[in-house]
Amino acid sequence: MDLLPLLACLAPCLDSTTLRRLTHVVAAMLSMTGRVTMLGLSRWTGKGGSYRTVQRFFNTAIPWEQAQWFLIRRHLRTVPGAVLLTGDEVVTAKAGRDTHGLGRFFSSIHGKPIPGLCHLCLSLVPVSERVSHPVMTLPVKPPEKVPAAPAPPPDPPQKRSRGRPKGSRNRVRREVELTAQQSFLRDAIQSLLALVGNELALAYFVYDGALGHNAGVQLTRQCGLHLISKLRHDSALYLPHDGPYPGRGPRRKYGPRLDYGRLPAHCLRDSAVEGDIRTDTYHVAARHRKFADPINVVVLVKTHLKTAQSARVLLFSSDPDLAWNDLVDYYSLRFQIEFNFRDAKQFWGLDDFMSVNERPAVNAANFALFMVNVSHLLRRQPQFAGMSVLDLKAWYRADKYVRETLKCLPQIPEPISIDAIVRQVASLGRINTPETMA
Repeated sequence: MDLLPLLACLAPCLDSTTLRRLTHVVAAMLSMTGRVTMLGLSRWTGKGGSYRTVQRFFNTAIPWEQAQWFLIRRHLRTVPGAVLLTGDEVVTAKAGRDTHGLGRFFSSIHGKPIPGLCHLCLSLVPVSERVSHPVMTLPVKPPEKVPAAPAPPPDPPQKRSRGRPKGSRNRVRREVELTAQQSFLRDAIQSLLALVGNELALAYFVYDGALGHNAGVQLTRQCGLHLISKLRHDSALYLPHDGPYPGRGPRRKYGPRLDYGRLPAHCLRDSAVEGDIRTDTYHVAARHRKFADPINVVVLVKTHLKTAQSARVLLFSSDPDLAWNDLVDYYSLRFQIEFNFRDAKQFWGLDDFMSVNERPAVNAANFALFMVNVSHLLRRQPQFAGMSVLDLKAWYRADKYVRETLKCLPQIPEPISIDAIVRQVASLGRINTPETMA
């Protein structure tokens, strides 16, 4: 399949030379085997895609955010329903000491900090389609090593009188001081919203438990979005006060503390049993003493029916009108971005690139996520319907082998015959058969 019609939408943001090089590199990536490096790509690019051309491409300043958006916006505008903005960080292990941005970052796969690179990725997830489309990939700076200062001697304890200290003021919890990492995330969200503009109505930002605090809520609200995230399992939540006003003093905001062992029966929304596990879903409007406003909370309690052991997950949103089932469904869609990271590492070279300078390293990471969107769009084509990424690569590899072999013949067959040969050869390497393809 010719890739020019698919990539022609990038003409407004890429010059003709960069677009031509990108077409060569994408075609090579789809058909190649082995480790994804510049030298490996140059072996599969064919005419017009030498090793030096590949090097020039990865050393070119490319507006990847615009390229990603222009590639997927036509499709997203036709998808019905809401579209979520999700985010997460991906860590790739790298050896050596010279790679730009190298540091020690926590890896959930290894369960400890490892030397490598970290990238913040923001993606758009249509709820009806349930597929993540990465848009922005930014390198995260490694934490600076600050020498620990000697601890000052403790002050002698002073006896304080009862009551509130004189001259103290109420804290305005909507005015928070963001950390450097939180400010970096806020700026990335605002840049993406400016890029999308009014073409999509984005209302929710979905992130993991790293934003499960008041600063995370205020960060998201500064961007004009509502946050969907996760709280600690032992968070101190309080029911709203519903008693009468005593007639003096400020009105109470906090009612009884939420007891997770005895959640109110009227808050139960759903109960399902699968095997030996019963999942009870509770929905409450609660308050937290460190949050500025009430939060919309869903408590998922899983109980093992034979051992009676239980565990819980607390999901929350800053939108009080969001239905409990939508809150659970939207947070579960956050995991779709993990499939982007898996594909980028397994198929598109996020773990393989060996560049050490800043621009080639950033381009290699962005190109890996760019290929995720390319594979999504290609698999929506009628001829690739139902194919996995492995099937797609097998088809393009077969197309490469067939066309290179036919060049040895004295007379090249008709294009219709070439397509039939490609389909036959591609069946040798694919996983799904035509009968099981949707």
